[in-house]
Amino acid sequence: MTITNVRVKLLKKRDGKLKAVASIVFDDEFVVHDIKVIETGEDCFVVMPSRKGPDGEYRDVAHPLNSEVREKIKTLIITDYKKLLEEKAQTNGQDEAGEEAEEAESKEE
Repeated sequence: MTITNVRVKLLKKRDGKLKAVASIVFDDEFVVHDIKVIETGEDCFVVMPSRKGPDGEYRDVAHPLNSEVREKIKTLIITDYKKLLEEKAQTNGQDEAGEEAEEAESKEE
């Protein structure tokens, strides 16, 4: 089984530990949604989708059966997450530079 697609969405409200939600597709035929990206300090990890049981404990709805697959999923999702953060930082930097240029132009007129 091969992971054929990874989608990560940054949360608009990122003030807590939950920073993003991801989906992974296996063999272009099976998808797992609601994988959470948690950031604690400088470390990131992923949490598989879970459901609260009648006893109040959370149980994974879907999860890898071995550590190699878990690590592969984590690596792919965290890599995409960090790439999105970099793109967002660059976009924000360009937006700020554009606003400063517009302000400078309006002062010249």
